[in-house]
Amino acid sequence: MALSMVPEVGPVSAKNLLSYLGSAEMVFRSSRGKLEKVPGIGPVLANSILSYRDFSKADEQIAFMEGIGGRVILYHEADYPQRLKRNADAPLLLYFKGKANLNHYRILSVVGTRQGSEEGRFFTEQCVKWLHSMNCLVVSGLAYGIDIHAHRAALAHQIGTIGVVAHGLDDLYPARHKKTVEEMYLNGGVLSEYPIRTRPDRENFPSRNRIVAGMSDATIVVETPLKGGAMITANLAHSYNRDVFAVPGKVGDPKKEGTHWLIKKNKAALLESAADLVEYLGWEKTAVAQQTQLALELTQAENRILEVLAEKEKWGIDELSLDPRISSSDISLNLLELELKGLLRSLPGKYYQKV
Repeated sequence: MALSMVPEVGPVSAKNLLSYLGSAEMVFRSSRGKLEKVPGIGPVLANSILSYRDFSKADEQIAFMEGIGGRVILYHEADYPQRLKRNADAPLLLYFKGKANLNHYRILSVVGTRQGSEEGRFFTEQCVKWLHSMNCLVVSGLAYGIDIHAHRAALAHQIGTIGVVAHGLDDLYPARHKKTVEEMYLNGGVLSEYPIRTRPDRENFPSRNRIVAGMSDATIVVETPLKGGAMITANLAHSYNRDVFAVPGKVGDPKKEGTHWLIKKNKAALLESAADLVEYLGWEKTAVAQQTQLALELTQAENRILEVLAEKEKWGIDELSLDPRISSSDISLNLLELELKGLLRSLPGKYYQKV
């Protein structure tokens, strides 16, 4: 923790130091000559490390985190966000208060301009609503506009949501989002790489955005001008080889210039519906199909046919008729019913395939 607080020593330099010297304690105990032999550590960084004496700040941070029921998550620990860890600039440690799993099965970030339009807010609501059936965790930056609307939509639909902030957890910016944050602690949380008494200074926000992009499977940009935090997040996600989605809008709308640019430059896929997410991300449709089966109240014979169809890519009608698990007397009628319900498709040559 103290190593992460040394001025000028960033995540990449800190990891190099730990890799070459074995531990944070050995970093602080090493001589100038030994420090300068570490790749990327020159005289300036070595001097910064050797002159660091504020170890009490780490003690204060530990006491604070214990007091709020939070956690300090170190880079090498299993509950550190593993998607984020793949990036060279991932923080050395994170401060977290909440109950969410930072390695949730599926994580999507939803971002946009702070001056969100009514159309943008509506799309955000619909987008987050889709994610409920996909078992997703929603990540954003707790900012005004699209960010806070994404968090609130997640809460409204009982979806876990994490806010990544650009300051210490002893503060909250914007302060008016306090009530929302209190709700987020119950099924999500707030995450930061910054220790207490770190103010939400302008230069902290791009660093915050790399965590939003890095801990997510994909980033959805609802609306943004050509410059802004959402564009930084989208470009970072693209640089990390993560999927980026952008919502189109009216040509000439300043709030859509950024999303149109991302699509035009092939940095983002066009997003219009939940189906786009499933198609681009390759997420299996089994959960959706199971929910559909339940909603349609299939007969025992129809369920049995679907179970058999699931065993291989396609079945001929003669094969199905000979299968002892299926009644051949009404097989044609059941196949037709299942096709009408959208649960199987007929192929040339009287073959059938489960959707």
